[in-house]
Amino acid sequence: MQDAYIVSAVRTPVAKAFKGAFRNTRPDDLLAQVIREAMAQVPEIDTARVEDVIIGCAMPEAEQGMNVARIGALLAGLPDNVPGVTVNRFCSSGLQSIAMAADRIRLSEADVMIAGGAESMTMVPMLGHKVAMNPAVFTDDNIAIAYGMGITAENVARQWGISREAQDAFAAQSHVKAVAAIDGGRTPEIVPYTVRSHQPDMISGAIRELEYVIDTDEGPRRDTSAEALARLRPVFNARGSVTAGNSSQMSDGASALVLVSGKVVKDLNLTPLARFCGFSVAGVPADIMGIGPIKAIPQVLKQTGLSQSDLDWIELNEAFAAQSLAVIKELELDPSILNPLGGAIALGHPLGATGAILTSKMIHGMRRNQQRYGMVTMCIGTGMGAAGIFESCH
Repeated sequence: MQDAYIVSAVRTPVAKAFKGAFRNTRPDDLLAQVIREAMAQVPEIDTARVEDVIIGCAMPEAEQGMNVARIGALLAGLPDNVPGVTVNRFCSSGLQSIAMAADRIRLSEADVMIAGGAESMTMVPMLGHKVAMNPAVFTDDNIAIAYGMGITAENVARQWGISREAQDAFAAQSHVKAVAAIDGGRTPEIVPYTVRSHQPDMISGAIRELEYVIDTDEGPRRDTSAEALARLRPVFNARGSVTAGNSSQMSDGASALVLVSGKVVKDLNLTPLARFCGFSVAGVPADIMGIGPIKAIPQVLKQTGLSQSDLDWIELNEAFAAQSLAVIKELELDPSILNPLGGAIALGHPLGATGAILTSKMIHGMRRNQQRYGMVTMCIGTGMGAAGIFESCH
């Protein structure tokens, strides 16, 4: 097999769902922006050479339906010959899209691919606009499929002995790291997005068009502390420990990466950001879906011939502090290399876009720090886990 390289990786800022900057912005517009910018960063590549656009989306309907990958590609100005396909593996959809694009290249089926993810949790609610589960789901054998994610987090907290105090401390630290990253200018993968809105002038009656640029993640809070988080009530179980403060935020955002073969790197004299090493996905019981990375991480390490000690950076998606701490505890992950720029509790979790956002964030960070191997991993609704490993090129 030939190697697959990432030569461009960008993302939008992550905005709060419902009340954030992207509340009136369509996800296909966000996607078009990051595709356009990702290609602009590698002007040596003719857009007509892109052989497919693979985009992750967890709820591919309504404003992000109609095969949002193809729509986003066309809105970005890519030529008609460039196809697109939307993939859904819930929270790992963005990472899955990168793995699929890389595999096309590694099998010599393609030389230039775009991968990424897009999600508006403002416009398309979790579970979609029409929830229609199979009646068999509600039998004793399958009822865990219908559990809300918060209930599964409570199950994990109970089974792995994760205290409320530990969850709140973990959540507070996520905000501290995210704020420090913003203040330190350590988010170069973000491409600004210009939001346009219309507002009536109350005196003249004329409609004014307003423009403002969003270039910073909205989720991180400077005033968060473990003490403040401790005052929040549990939201999924009255006697539980999972709160809005130690859970990931609902968010809107998009990300895109350009992947190419080694031949293209050589022919066009490109400087790659990272090399794709491997990807694994595993299944776990649906009622404790948060432990998915416990199964996926050992698989991808075995596949790539690496050990945990080889990793310099780990992006563990913070769906909930409870499941993150359970994974850390079970696998004895090194906290010092985990989510160094903050995680989804502070930054948000725009479902299908998250895997691509985390990958973009990590490979830029590893390059900046002169580090070698990094891993992106997450739990997945209905009981799965995914993990991907990348080698920085510097």
